[in-house]
Amino acid sequence: MFGFGKDDTNTLTMNQPHPDSLLDTGVQGVISKPLDRVDGPKKVTGTATYAAEYAIENIAHGVLVGANFGHGKIKAIHADAVKAIPGVIDVITDYDSFIRNSQQGGETEAPTQGVRTVDYFGEIVAIVVAESFEVARDAAKRLKVEYEPLDGTFDYEANKAEAEPAPDGLIKGHYDQGDFDQAFEGAAVKVDVTYTTPSQNSAAMEPHASIAVWEDGALTLYGAYQMPTSDAQQLAKALGISSSKVRIIARYIGGGFGAKLGIAPESVAAAIAAKRLNRPVKAVMLRQQVFDATVRRSNTEQRMRLGAEAGGRIVALGHESITSNLPDEDFFEPVGIGTHFLYAGENRRINHDVVRLNWTLSGSMRAPGEAVGMVGMECAMDELAEAIGMDPIDLRKVNDPQQDPELNVPYSSRNLTRSLEEGAKHFGWDQRRAPGQRREGDWLIGMGVAAACRSNQLQQSAAKVELHPDGSATVSSAMTDIGTGSYTIMAQIAAEILGLPVEKVTMALGDTNDPPAAGSGGSWGAASAGSAVYLAAERVREKLAKAMGVDTDSLTLKDGMAIGDNRSVPIGELVGKDGLSAIGEIRPGAQEKQFNQASYGAHFAEVGVNVITGEVRVRRMLGVFAAGRVLNAKTARSQCLGGMTFGIGTALTEELIHDPRTGKLVNHDLAEYHVPVNADVPQQEVHFLDERDIHANPIHAKGIGELGISGAAPAVVNAIYNATGIRVRDMPVTLDKLLDHLPAL
Repeated sequence: MFGFGKDDTNTLTMNQPHPDSLLDTGVQGVISKPLDRVDGPKKVTGTATYAAEYAIENIAHGVLVGANFGHGKIKAIHADAVKAIPGVIDVITDYDSFIRNSQQGGETEAPTQGVRTVDYFGEIVAIVVAESFEVARDAAKRLKVEYEPLDGTFDYEANKAEAEPAPDGLIKGHYDQGDFDQAFEGAAVKVDVTYTTPSQNSAAMEPHASIAVWEDGALTLYGAYQMPTSDAQQLAKALGISSSKVRIIARYIGGGFGAKLGIAPESVAAAIAAKRLNRPVKAVMLRQQVFDATVRRSNTEQRMRLGAEAGGRIVALGHESITSNLPDEDFFEPVGIGTHFLYAGENRRINHDVVRLNWTLSGSMRAPGEAVGMVGMECAMDELAEAIGMDPIDLRKVNDPQQDPELNVPYSSRNLTRSLEEGAKHFGWDQRRAPGQRREGDWLIGMGVAAACRSNQLQQSAAKVELHPDGSATVSSAMTDIGTGSYTIMAQIAAEILGLPVEKVTMALGDTNDPPAAGSGGSWGAASAGSAVYLAAERVREKLAKAMGVDTDSLTLKDGMAIGDNRSVPIGELVGKDGLSAIGEIRPGAQEKQFNQASYGAHFAEVGVNVITGEVRVRRMLGVFAAGRVLNAKTARSQCLGGMTFGIGTALTEELIHDPRTGKLVNHDLAEYHVPVNADVPQQEVHFLDERDIHANPIHAKGIGELGISGAAPAVVNAIYNATGIRVRDMPVTLDKLLDHLPAL
């Protein structure tokens, strides 16, 4: 348990289901409503302060310097000439303390450190500090790094035969069940195909940024970080100081998508520079450095083998992937994570191999595993349906299991079939034709479908709720909001339980001086930190009942009034001059082992493919999702819209290109790395199924942000096949992969 001093703490470990929720019995009527973001006015007026925007006196500006070679040993960094430039304060080359790689989210140890040996092009090796950003940037470009070249491994295709089994991590690296080889060989219908996806970048709007300020031997870092509680521990370990001496403040974050889960090179560099210079230092990564020296999503090569009976029941399911990462890194893209529980099939093989390359670090990017793994799984299901002569939705329904096919435990809730059926009805799936049969002028039109799934996780988190004499409340936690709506949904939870208008709740997030939280990542933020807010507000409610002299069960809180025992009293009159406060803490327990917890959904897409140019246009998309209680209909919808847009990028536009001679990223900026823009994104429709998951947490909500991505891309790819009859298995589906196969004019 976290340490909280003298505060009253209401702790819940999820060892039992939690069928009764105050969110079901509250009468304030704000939970689940599509309320506007409480932080919206600050963001649109430019008064929300992001990491690089804090006004700190006497601040110096640091610009990072990356290696301009792919693998080698640094012999010397010639700093004297750069130091002579007017305005330059210092050039710092702390070879042993600088971060070689960014850290993964949730880890508490220091990232890999030491940059004397450079392992990938762009690895950060120095920071130039000057009185202005412009001078620092100019000096950083002039800094000469002398090195001894080392033989590197830069070509995936040439080295993939050397791939090694992935270590067990979030899931097993290699998994076998039953007799896959025999079952596949004997199957009535077989599909054996390979799908590939390229490296990708999170491409968050805000670059990684840190301002480091030392005072009395303690560090305050204003940073763009998704998980401040664990990030502060990482930073402390990297600097060799006590974690009690590190505070991270991350009030607003301009997107993260996994790239800001753990600390990145600019944080340690800024901290070291500020300590050495005895003045605050700001370090903002250039856009190219964000691409080069944070994390990428690994490229994948996925061999899909599905064997089924004539009626569609899968008897053999194989999903074997090769991904890439640096030597000595344990992380691997968990490509088959959703495959483990999505469909039935008693004979299974889900393997992950890793080829070691001197490429930018591979790490978590939004929906690690499912976002790309579902491309292989759901496109292969489309191919199996065609081979059998079966509707793709019917095939999925036939293979919708009643319990986890590997762990033999029940699902806490599962609405895959219902999502598919509801989606088909809303989308007009019955109007779908055979491949290549629908044409409108120069455009071939097709429809595609794919399932969506995303594992649900609960992480230890805490929050404090304070009720003040004026009848207002404050909620504080080290939880963050990366654009997902955390400020709003947690205000709604507190308001619902305490019977307050949402505007009477003040939110304070993103500061490690507040109760620790798991932060934003893995789609666990709302359920974890939201449950902590729930528990804290529950305890405050109990205190109000005691102050009023009534049983908690007979107390009604609404519009700032406490009602019970035929009396109505303003809440502020019950709290005393010092107010009432409590801390709530949620912890995972036996429920996550006794039930498979996941969110489900279905994606539908309609595309047009130009028969002359091969251009693909997504005409419309529809998603149906079941993710427990929806806490805010507007922010939840926005999350799914963003996820569906991510899917368009995976299917059609996004591809990091590595130079096979040096490993350098060729397209390391937003001009050349093509994320979907407004013209690429069609009208998108989102529907939520009414669902509660009593095994997940006391608010009955499950992760939704990454569910919207999982399956979105293969729905588009399957629609392209339905439009053209051309099966493209190498992502993204660019026009050059279609042109030679389109029908003659």
